[in-house]
Amino acid sequence: MGQENCTIVTEFILLGLSDVPELRVFLSLLFLLIYGVTFLANLGMIALIWVSSRLHTPMYFFLSHLSFVDFCYSTIIVPKMLYNVLNKETTISFLGCMVQFYLFCAFAITDLFLLAVMAYDRFLAICNPLLYMVSMSQKLCMVLVSGCYLCGTVCSLTHLCLALEIPSYRSNVINHFFCDLPPIFKLACCDVSINELMVLIVATSSEVITTVIILTSYLFIVITILRMRSVEGRRKAFSTCASHLTAIIVFHGTVLFTYCRPGSGNSVDTDKVASVFYTVVIPLLNPLIYSLRNKDVKEALRKVLGSKMFS
Repeated sequence: MGQENCTIVTEFILLGLSDVPELRVFLSLLFLLIYGVTFLANLGMIALIWVSSRLHTPMYFFLSHLSFVDFCYSTIIVPKMLYNVLNKETTISFLGCMVQFYLFCAFAITDLFLLAVMAYDRFLAICNPLLYMVSMSQKLCMVLVSGCYLCGTVCSLTHLCLALEIPSYRSNVINHFFCDLPPIFKLACCDVSINELMVLIVATSSEVITTVIILTSYLFIVITILRMRSVEGRRKAFSTCASHLTAIIVFHGTVLFTYCRPGSGNSVDTDKVASVFYTVVIPLLNPLIYSLRNKDVKEALRKVLGSKMFS
């Protein structure tokens, strides 16, 4: 690659989702609606868990952090994307781009590990219910959640440091709607094979570690449920895990599809669709999944709304 075409970049241009103006406006209105619901649903879930004493358990403590993380990494991407479309402003500073990627990556990886921690929590609750509150103490909950945030921070910082080592770019036009590493690597003048390898290693190792924890936890959960003599007990146990399994399949499937494959086989449009799914759709789905399929959450919501209406 000729060095004469390479320059130091001070800002990037984000092409967004589509070149068609009508489609861009439609998608913006749709994403504005989705983000509004996401904003209210996730903060509403956090507030409900905070005010409802019946939800002051380890499971809902982890769920409140999952809602917080979903809210954060959606907020890092969607408002900027909507602002660019509505103001016909497609630029983002180099520093802003790096900060956006760093925060998004940190929260996304934290989300991944939180889902694994929640699977371990369900394992303790179902397989050892009598000692559950003793085993899953408040101190252990804090340690596990802190570990999730630490993993996200370290992994994201690793990628950021490598990205900052790229000296120049052949173009500043990113064919994406936010600053993600794969489309940025395509613009680099230098060899970024180490960067791409690190993305693959971090994504794959994170997936392997969390998937092993989840599969092991649910293997013991299934064995325990099948040994239950009570049909009602089995139904309740499966119902408790259904919401979590749904969230796991949706999130892990998208991450595997997007990052755990060689970069050469990636389609830009396909990657954009997958990115929309985990930056816009999944943060909306998680609170809805846990509220619509969870009796405790629905009962707590009825109680809170009832007390507000009649107070």
